[in-house]
Amino acid sequence: MFYDDPKNHKLRHNPFKALVAPRPIAWVSSIDLDGVLNLAPFSFFNAIADQPPTIVFAPNGPRPGGGAKDTLTNIEMTNEFVVNLCSWELRDAMNESSAHVDPAVDEFRLTGLTPAPSVHVKTPRVKEAPASLECRFITRMRLPSTNPKIENNMVIGEVVGTHIDDAIIDDGMIDMAAYHPLARLGYMDYTAVDGTFEMLRPDGNKKT
Repeated sequence: MFYDDPKNHKLRHNPFKALVAPRPIAWVSSIDLDGVLNLAPFSFFNAIADQPPTIVFAPNGPRPGGGAKDTLTNIEMTNEFVVNLCSWELRDAMNESSAHVDPAVDEFRLTGLTPAPSVHVKTPRVKEAPASLECRFITRMRLPSTNPKIENNMVIGEVVGTHIDDAIIDDGMIDMAAYHPLARLGYMDYTAVDGTFEMLRPDGNKKT
């Protein structure tokens, strides 16, 4: 099949997010100027550079009552945030933190997660997460939108500190079986990394 109109694909649901999958989940913690914590997952997320380590995620769409999402508002006010990486074991807490709640609600308390101190930013990380990336806000880009009610945004941050649970490190490398990272698919589906394989590059054996 072929389609070039996202509203005329003739399938039960738009297949775009199911095709661009799996996508890692940025479980972003942020804080407002009054000290209220926020925690929310975003699956439009990835690493885009490693010198320095840089990430991008997309807090798209408005709050149900209007206005920018709390995560975006907090980041633009404080110029910092933390990307917590989510494992299979934390799937229920991650999902619970995606609920639309009042900005005054602390999702750490809502989900029973523990805010742990960061080193280079004031925003706390999720203590239970297998890894967390402390980020300095670099820029926000507004992207085109075909829906007048939806605002598309791209947030870029530089990673200034990385926390890794020692339990997922084996022989100086990340043990993916122990890490068991969660990823988003299309529709209401998720997956977790249960198997890996290695392929060496044709131009050498260097691991990156």
